[in-house]
Amino acid sequence: MNRTVKAYKNNKQEYAEVKIVEGVNCISGEQERLTISKGRVEKISSGESPDHDSTFFGPGLIDIQVNGIDGIDFNDITLKPEDVLKATQYLLSKGVTTYIPTLITNSDENIHQLINIIVRACRAYPLVDACVSGIHLEGPFISKAEGARGAHDLKYIKAPDWEWVKHCQEISGGKIKIVTFSPEWEGSSAFIHQCVSHAILVAIGHSNATPKEIQSAAKAGASLSTHLGNGAPLMLPRHPNLLWEQLAQDKLYASIIADGFHLPDAFLATAIRTKGEKVFLVSDATCFSGMSSGVYKSHIGEEVMLEKDGRLSMKNSPGLLAGATKCLLEDMQYLLDRKLVELAEAWKMGSVYPASFLGYPAPGIAPNQAADLVVFKINQKKKIEVIQVIKKGRIVFGG
Repeated sequence: MNRTVKAYKNNKQEYAEVKIVEGVNCISGEQERLTISKGRVEKISSGESPDHDSTFFGPGLIDIQVNGIDGIDFNDITLKPEDVLKATQYLLSKGVTTYIPTLITNSDENIHQLINIIVRACRAYPLVDACVSGIHLEGPFISKAEGARGAHDLKYIKAPDWEWVKHCQEISGGKIKIVTFSPEWEGSSAFIHQCVSHAILVAIGHSNATPKEIQSAAKAGASLSTHLGNGAPLMLPRHPNLLWEQLAQDKLYASIIADGFHLPDAFLATAIRTKGEKVFLVSDATCFSGMSSGVYKSHIGEEVMLEKDGRLSMKNSPGLLAGATKCLLEDMQYLLDRKLVELAEAWKMGSVYPASFLGYPAPGIAPNQAADLVVFKINQKKKIEVIQVIKKGRIVFGG
């Protein structure tokens, strides 16, 4: 792999510009040489046949649901713009070149404050602005039902309100990208129409909706099931139920958490086979992702227990998960380890498919597309080992 050349300063951090990336395209399986110019892929040419020690590359990963990472909580009002920069740098080290900070149900005042902090971070740090694709509001228009609402605070849950979302959009300067809500509320179809007509994607999640309500939501323009299989009542009828209905709706993409804790392999396999190119990975990572095992206090005021294998549970109710701690790359690795998909498909589930949902061209795999790339090896233990991460043609992680 040949790279180099010019460096530029971005908030006291120097990033080298890349001219050439060469290796096995992990999606096509072909040895390729990418010529990069002005942050975009200019040319793709064939290389020699790959060998077992090959360097691989793939499109930068896209995570549309990140609540926090490595000790930084996007839902804690003590958040600072520099924290968002640190979170961005950590995510880049894990191959995530595009992400969407996710704000869960909270008071209006806190949500507005957190939006403002993220916007300030984007203005202050070009690297953050390049990587943050928008803001995901997961709530407050979700189900009040036990189980379905998950860890969301009951006292802040309310009915869908377009004027509320419109105000958040004004505060954000147009950065609200996704709203996750439950279509069990009266007036849901009209709410979806308003969001979609203003270029905001609508997802179904933390829901106790009936199959008919889900059908109506998809018809009105909802386009995603947020972390399908989670954020649902603990007990469901065999059929019909909201999981089968969301799997059956061709208009709905499905995001899934493949960390080995949130969903059993059978459900992962079913979702992958059913949805095909409309299923993709989200980490749903919390601030505990990247941290050492131990007992911590969460921003919602309860203690959580992080185990060595990454399982996060409520300390006083260890049977209940308290969020996710694995990054997108680890979720991809889980799919590979369990032989649920091959490398090409796992990588597309972390990059190409979420890009399609967002309406973006897949990064870094065709001429004139943004050179957002992850260069990696498969080590002796058959694990993905990131060597270098490139954002818009510049090395943002690795040598």
